[in-house]
Amino acid sequence: MVWGAERDGSRVHERWARLRFSVIGHLLAAPPAKGALRAALVQLAAREWRHPSTGAPVRFGVSTLERWYYRARNEKHDPVSVLRRKRRGDAGAQASMTPALRQALLEQYGAHKSWSAQLHRDNLAALAETRVELRPAPSYTTVRRFLAASGLTKRRVATTRQTDGALAAAARLEAREVRSFEAEYVNGLWHWDCHHGSRKVLTPRGEWRTPILFGVLDDRSRLACHLQWYLAESAENVAHGLSQAMQKRGMPRAAISDNGSAMTAAEISEGLARLGILHQTTLPYSPYQNGKQEVLWGSVEGRLMAMLEGVDDLTLARLNEATQAWVERDYNRKQHSEIGDTPLARFLAGPTVSRPCPDAAALRLAFTRAERRTLRKSDGSAVIEGRRFEVPNRYRHLCRLEVRFAAWDLTEVHLVDPQTGTVLCRLFPQDKAANASGLRRSLQPIGGTEGNAKPVTSPSPTPASSKPGRGIGPLLERMLDRQTATGLPPAYLPKDEGDDA
Repeated sequence: MVWGAERDGSRVHERWARLRFSVIGHLLAAPPAKGALRAALVQLAAREWRHPSTGAPVRFGVSTLERWYYRARNEKHDPVSVLRRKRRGDAGAQASMTPALRQALLEQYGAHKSWSAQLHRDNLAALAETRVELRPAPSYTTVRRFLAASGLTKRRVATTRQTDGALAAAARLEAREVRSFEAEYVNGLWHWDCHHGSRKVLTPRGEWRTPILFGVLDDRSRLACHLQWYLAESAENVAHGLSQAMQKRGMPRAAISDNGSAMTAAEISEGLARLGILHQTTLPYSPYQNGKQEVLWGSVEGRLMAMLEGVDDLTLARLNEATQAWVERDYNRKQHSEIGDTPLARFLAGPTVSRPCPDAAALRLAFTRAERRTLRKSDGSAVIEGRRFEVPNRYRHLCRLEVRFAAWDLTEVHLVDPQTGTVLCRLFPQDKAANASGLRRSLQPIGGTEGNAKPVTSPSPTPASSKPGRGIGPLLERMLDRQTATGLPPAYLPKDEGDDA
């Protein structure tokens, strides 16, 4: 049993200083008369004291006590601190770690940062068997102390992929400090991410599928704005979940997510820009930047999924129903240790920079991608995702069209003004069976799409005989006049037609 680490948790040097002061302290409070110090020290040397670390009885010599006494008496301000054990002159130097051993250990750590100190020591000992300069091999304690003093701690390998991006992220993490942050306003910053569930759900087709939880978290209040399970991580589900979070909690000013293809799809990035939301992504291979979301996933697995262990036939609908009840009745209303309040109370307390959310139709139109298409002059159609969509004939004068659509839903495709982004009309898929009836609409006046351009009426056709400008074109006629004015003969040899007869 170690007695010294007992009640106060103080360091061993402080415990020794207090013991020494308790031994000679009364000599400082009542200094002995001249010539009586020696006798007082002999009496103290005959007594037993309790060792500050082991608790065993211990005695101290007269010369030791005399040294403590004069050291404490000569200190006017802090007589206890001068009685502490002196630090060794070679403390931290680790003389047993020769330069060759240090270099070998540093190279080994650079290649294997996830190894424990024991594993580093064992491999260093094996290396010393083949290299004389590394002998004798250091002990485990020496290796552990050297690694700790150099800041070479064991690090979890974030990914096994040794790509350029992964290596660059690891080097950046080593060279840059990591700091916690918090948004100043409610709805100033949202986090969102996807989490693969620890349990599978049973689908109506009789298949076991791993569900994926999409979650949105407010940075300042830690409020879970929306949680919902899906069967896939796709841009469609991200847009679906974000729309619900905005309709529940209002519009944020900024948002952060990882670099997944679903998170950075054109429909998502362009939709957030149209809604006035600044979208930022974490650095590649740096999940710690979205750490608040990871804490939420821990609560989901530790509390919600743990309470569903007894459900054998868990379905996606049942899982979502339980998730909504848990997040609204438990997580959002439970005291958060870091913020010192419930997420819901802090969300309502503000301050906030929230904005009102538009209706569902506006959100669906926002989460679309804008692309350019070429108008087919032959039948007035445009090809979108391999399908032809008919363009109203009043836009037949356009060569390039700008259309907006979501790749997962082609039931709503819109033609927009490229200058203002105004929706001009809705486009529908080409119905060739209906077109086979032979009925055709009359051509409508051409409608401009540049800003406030007004529709232009096409001129009515005139008979060929009365059409102006028939005959030689004005440019060629001017060329002939100028050539005649030069007085030069034609630059060819004329030939009578009769010569060919």
